Amino acid sequence: MMRIGRRAFVTGAAALALPAQARTRDTLVASAPMSPPRWAVLQRQLLAANEAACVDFYAHYVDRRDRLRVFERWGANDGPDDAAEATNDWFLLHALGGGDRIRDLAARFWEGHLRQFAAARTSDVPIARRGMYYREFPVQMDWQHNAEGLTSFNVMGLSMPRDTALRVRTARYADFYTGRDATASNYDPKLRMMRSLMNGSRGPMLRPATPLDWAGDPFDPTPFHMEHGETTYQETLDHYAEYGDVVGDNPLNLQSTTLGLNAYALGGGERFRRWALDYLDAWVERAARNDDILPSHVRPDGTVGKDWWAGVYGWGFSPLVPQTGVREDRNRVPRSITAFMGALLMSGDQRYVDLWRRQTARINAAARTIDGVSHAPTMYGADGWYGWKPGPYRTNGFEIWYMSQRAEDREFAGDHPWIGFLEGRDPAYAERAIETDLKRVAERVTLREGDTTTPQTRLADWPIGINPASVTSLVQLMTGGLHIARPPWSKTSPPQGGVPLHCRLRYFDPAARRAGVPPQVAALVHSLSDTATEVTLVNLDPKSARSVIVQGGAYGEHRIDSVTIDGCTVAAGGRDMTVRLEPGCGVRLRLAMTRYALRPTLSFPWDRA
Repeated sequence: MMRIGRRAFVTGAAALALPAQARTRDTLVASAPMSPPRWAVLQRQLLAANEAACVDFYAHYVDRRDRLRVFERWGANDGPDDAAEATNDWFLLHALGGGDRIRDLAARFWEGHLRQFAAARTSDVPIARRGMYYREFPVQMDWQHNAEGLTSFNVMGLSMPRDTALRVRTARYADFYTGRDATASNYDPKLRMMRSLMNGSRGPMLRPATPLDWAGDPFDPTPFHMEHGETTYQETLDHYAEYGDVVGDNPLNLQSTTLGLNAYALGGGERFRRWALDYLDAWVERAARNDDILPSHVRPDGTVGKDWWAGVYGWGFSPLVPQTGVREDRNRVPRSITAFMGALLMSGDQRYVDLWRRQTARINAAARTIDGVSHAPTMYGADGWYGWKPGPYRTNGFEIWYMSQRAEDREFAGDHPWIGFLEGRDPAYAERAIETDLKRVAERVTLREGDTTTPQTRLADWPIGINPASVTSLVQLMTGGLHIARPPWSKTSPPQGGVPLHCRLRYFDPAARRAGVPPQVAALVHSLSDTATEVTLVNLDPKSARSVIVQGGAYGEHRIDSVTIDGCTVAAGGRDMTVRLEPGCGVRLRLAMTRYALRPTLSFPWDRA
């Protein structure tokens, strides 16, 4: 027997519609015993293993002032943005159900690193001589790196939406880019563009960038692990020899709209959402006028010319690698899709995804046959398309399919085992994926235990590779979501930073008044479609009942229209529903949903009107 509130819900009974005013507050009671599934036991083990490893990591790499124990430098290779990434995924871990001390340590570290890099100064790089952070934000850098540095910040609201400092800080950060803050004139509201690729709390760089601006002050790299293999400071400068073309707008700047999304979702007001969508709409219009290709360069007067492919990280950006003498393609335009995913979340309008589908078709239309094999381009320069790769152009295909859920987009999404699991072709994936993350946590613990570096011989990017937080399987399997910061399956989707959580379901513990599943509760999303989600919830505690609130989407953006159990359907019609799991009991639910039907909010369910 299943019950909703005081009403009996008997398997095989006729559909029962709740009163409209009670649809999201009555409780579905699951009283059917369920033997503990192995995936559920592993899921709880992974949450616990993550927490223990992260606590030990903090003790090793963060000092008593909550500052990262590294050699402090400015620069795109190993600067403040890398320091900020030391606790990536800790807030996500907490929002899924990890312990409160993970949230508390991550919050402490954010504050500590802000103080640390506000005090850190350069001697040679002009913009950072008075501090690498100003008003708690990077003084001036590109949005590949700004976004990476905001990876933790942009998901803080999942766990602590009522935090006053977070709300104030998010609005301040966003206003560096809305045109509202006159001290940081990054955005031109009349031309609907950012004025430079290099921007921040001290405003835009309106001159060509120098290698020094990117590489930071002179130093001896030999004591350190250098990510790009430099052996001299000159090689570090040479890495950025062709990084000068920064004046004007670049699609990477669209990553700033995530600040607008969060400010809006935290209750900051419609102006933040309206600015973000207006700025994104300007780029939609530019792409439409550019043969459905998102340009990578907007001139200072707001126009897109024949050099639409220019600019650092643009379609034609293939700088020389000083160590090899070979040019490397570094087109980062595909990273900006995450901003358009945010636009869909804020608006419910699929045209922001349609742009990327049209761009993919346009690129594939330029394919050519090389040695009898069809190749698609990945780059465009003065001489046209180049950077040929065998097969069709699939970059961002997974994201397009995930957001659209259209059958015609499925081909370009690839065939990762997670998709096979969702489609019923790889039922063993759930346990295998969790075991992989458990192994990853253990491997990171081993790396930490064997680390012989000292604060004077490790750069800010070093701890990132030892951070044990491993949440990919948890995001996928618990929420039906994307862990975009570290896509494990795709060789065509570039790594992303600063991305909000895109997911189908999210959970809250009403007893503890916090985000995440309650203790001893596990969740597994079995399938996704445009209009439905199937999920199993189980209470592993044989003695105590647990209640869990199930929400549609990370921001409550998906409406739960009804819930079906064993063929019996109950109407819902709101952002969330509550399930009471009796001791040792579980339930499989099929939720009929309307995706992106509601405006995003980070408010907890009990705080919403």
